[in-house]
Amino acid sequence: MNGYLEIVMVVVGFLIIAVGANRISLYFPKIKLPIITGLLFIGILSGPYVLNLLPKSSIEKLGFVNEVSLAFIAFAAGAELFLKELKGRMKSIKWMTFGQLVFTFSISVSFVLLVSERIQFLSEMSFEYQLAIALLIGTVFVTRSPVSAIAVINEMRAKGPFTQMAIGVTVIKDVLVIILFTICFAVADALISKIPFDIWLVVILFGELCLSVLLGFALGYLLNVILAIRLYTQIKAVVIVLTGYSVYLLASLVHHKSIEWFGFDLYIEPLLICILGSFVVVNFGKNRREFNRIIELVVPSIYVLFYTLTGASVKIDILQNVWSIALLFFVVRLGSMAIGAFIGGTLGGDPLRYNRISWMPFVTQAGVALGLVSVVSAKYPGWGDEFATILIAVIVLNEIFGPPLFKWSILLVGESHKQRELQHENKVQKAFIFGLEGQSLALARQLSDHDWKVKLVTRDLEKSKLEYHGVDVIHVPEYNLEELQKANAHKVDALILLNKDKENLMVCELAYEHFGTRDIVVRVHDRSFIKKFHELGALIVEPSTVMVSLMDHLVRSPVATSLLLGMEENQDTVDIEMQNSELHGVAIRDIQMPTDLIILATKRNQNTLISTGFTRLRLGDVLTVVGSIDSIDKLRLKLENTDTPDFKKIRFAGKTISFRRRQIKPDTDLPG
Repeated sequence: MNGYLEIVMVVVGFLIIAVGANRISLYFPKIKLPIITGLLFIGILSGPYVLNLLPKSSIEKLGFVNEVSLAFIAFAAGAELFLKELKGRMKSIKWMTFGQLVFTFSISVSFVLLVSERIQFLSEMSFEYQLAIALLIGTVFVTRSPVSAIAVINEMRAKGPFTQMAIGVTVIKDVLVIILFTICFAVADALISKIPFDIWLVVILFGELCLSVLLGFALGYLLNVILAIRLYTQIKAVVIVLTGYSVYLLASLVHHKSIEWFGFDLYIEPLLICILGSFVVVNFGKNRREFNRIIELVVPSIYVLFYTLTGASVKIDILQNVWSIALLFFVVRLGSMAIGAFIGGTLGGDPLRYNRISWMPFVTQAGVALGLVSVVSAKYPGWGDEFATILIAVIVLNEIFGPPLFKWSILLVGESHKQRELQHENKVQKAFIFGLEGQSLALARQLSDHDWKVKLVTRDLEKSKLEYHGVDVIHVPEYNLEELQKANAHKVDALILLNKDKENLMVCELAYEHFGTRDIVVRVHDRSFIKKFHELGALIVEPSTVMVSLMDHLVRSPVATSLLLGMEENQDTVDIEMQNSELHGVAIRDIQMPTDLIILATKRNQNTLISTGFTRLRLGDVLTVVGSIDSIDKLRLKLENTDTPDFKKIRFAGKTISFRRRQIKPDTDLPG
């Protein structure tokens, strides 16, 4: 009983430290360092070598926290491997993954063996030990962090073939590297245990791998059953966390019972089982969105616990002696990745300008790499401490330098929409508001808050010279074609007409005949003008009825109306045009998008469709989306992608039309 009480007290104490680490780490981005680095740093301070808030004995008792975290980190990595979104760039992804795995791994292993005599904890070991450790180090060097990659892509609003290749390779490589680790870990164990290599060893290794894969698929179907049960999401999250931990308990049971029953150690890899289980859920289950929602809910807390505990486990006394080796390993990893990425990109047919910098997106490491290090350290406590200390130092360096390098590569290939918006490259939406009054000023400020570039148009010269607190006002003497073209009214995306009906009709006719303006919104006073504006394709607001209709909807459906009007904090409703040719023909249900978004309708060829999960997207579709502002930005980034080579834009009648290039055979019969 006293033993259980002691564990409870240790866990409570660690949770208090983790909460503090979470709060303090939020300040690290202000000094251009990742939050993960902050968590590791606070963990080191709390560990036995600095403040001793977490003594060595406590860290040993918290081993189960490490296993719970690793299982869920594997779930998060597997959830990113959604095959339907990767099909468009599979050739490039395939060869880049090949280059990264084969060349980065081979060069790293060869280098470690070459300098093993100069590394203190390796120099006195036999060649078998050195080869085993070199294989494990090479495996860790190949790992990458999908979470960090996605964070950089969202921050830079990056989209395009280079970005798609980077995220595709990252998520696929995390699955393959776990398989590689399973094989290398088994081979290393055989080398260290001095088990002779024969046909039976190969059969056992192959059997262990097949058993892990089989259990991974079984876990996936079990997770689908759990997700299908009608329970609160929070309860399902707890059950899934415990299910992941049970995989580690099963692996430990198999390890001990196999020696007792068969006379040899049967090893199944929990990380591989969990990552395959997650892969099955997102690709072959009906509850993918709820599973992603649970991961979004749980992963932040898991990361805080895992990185804080990992930091506390770092041996500072060893780090003082091996920092130069860690720095050397960091440089070697960068060099091996550059070689592997260049060869992989060349085989995949990527342009030279991509291949020169294609290693930059793959520098950052985080959860999976630290997880592999902790597995090795726990298995071999003799030399595992020095192994873990060196590689954790390398991972921290990669975490510091990786995100800036990835951002730099995105800027170099021109796929940063953040940069394009600063350069005003046709990405800022523009609107002209005709009529200078209180409502027009309020509307201009509200549109500006949503990143529109707005100008008010007035015929009153004196009023146009006054200041209006950040709202641009321009003077147009007459509403005729010449004056409106001088004011660049033909280049805007929307016209809002708030003047008298005759003046509004004059501008609307000019825009219809000569500008082809995408959206024209008119405030109508006299109902006799409504038919004329309708014929010109304008959207009509009638003050005499709009207030009654609005209040009617607020009474009958207050929540929906508040969302549509943007009255809910951090919620918005927008139209997004589908321009990503890679998603052409993909059903809405098969798109990885934030779980708090709802697609209300899809406008196609001037027809409005009520969207369902089975609605297949087409180029040029306009989707009406409601949800949080951050999630809307993520979906916009995914859909508004026209940078692929087979996608073409033209201007026709003042509007942008997008189409896919098609190869027409000479013997094709064309109509007419």
